[in-house]
Amino acid sequence: MKNLLSIEKLARADMERILADAVVMKRERNRHKSQPLAGQTWALLFSKSSTRTRISFEVGVTELGGRPMFLSAADIQLGRGEPIKDTARVMGRMLHGAVFRTYAQSDVEEFAKYSGIPTINALTDAEHPCQILADIQTIQEKLGSIAGKVVTFVGDGACNVPVSWMFAAAKLGFELRIASPKRFQPSAALLKRANGQIICTEDLKAAARGADVLYTDVWVSMGKEAESATRIKALKGYQINQSLVKLAKPGALVMHCLPAYRGKEIDDATFEANAQTIFDQAENRLHVQKAVLKWAVS
Repeated sequence: MKNLLSIEKLARADMERILADAVVMKRERNRHKSQPLAGQTWALLFSKSSTRTRISFEVGVTELGGRPMFLSAADIQLGRGEPIKDTARVMGRMLHGAVFRTYAQSDVEEFAKYSGIPTINALTDAEHPCQILADIQTIQEKLGSIAGKVVTFVGDGACNVPVSWMFAAAKLGFELRIASPKRFQPSAALLKRANGQIICTEDLKAAARGADVLYTDVWVSMGKEAESATRIKALKGYQINQSLVKLAKPGALVMHCLPAYRGKEIDDATFEANAQTIFDQAENRLHVQKAVLKWAVS
């Protein structure tokens, strides 16, 4: 039994195993030789709403022989104030695993500690490990090994997605550039923890120049809606558009973890020109998460 709580705590060997298995999962979809979740029921415990994460995990659990049980915070006592550790101990006696999408990283970690069942972080405010694994799968499909590549993240550089990218950079040996206003850059303490080849800059053009991948995310993450006006004002200009793509390496990938707000973090023309990559990236959530599920029960 294993937990995927963060990229920070995921060993490089486990990352490489998951990514290798994801390739097989994609190639052999609908004709898997084994059903590692046969006879199992997995909870999808979502305090935050989702499209791609919910669909990919429900389909993934089903295709590996298990039964997904979707539970929003409104469906269970957790949404009415029951402690995480009590919910976890109940679920641990009845379920075989849990996929937890919530706000606080400490909630996922506490659930894993007290439930005693495989627990997967499907997003917290601190990290988004499944997204980054799917992103790396996409990059390696199209460009070969990510080692030695340059990934440039544009936008809010202190949110969960770039933070997970930071820890991945250190483990897999690629350069990460974060182009953000100073107030949206990761803290010095976080950079020290990641200990990778990471460059933070306010110079968007310099960050894009020669990059293998240009990557962006929404400017206003869930839970930050009250800051919407100030965030949009501060991040205006930190957009992936056609002029920025011209600064990157020829054939560079443009990626977005979705949902996209066209005209803000990416313009419509650039999104549509790179839609194949972006939706391959979205599809790979299914394959990599099936690999994570297999790994968690092995």
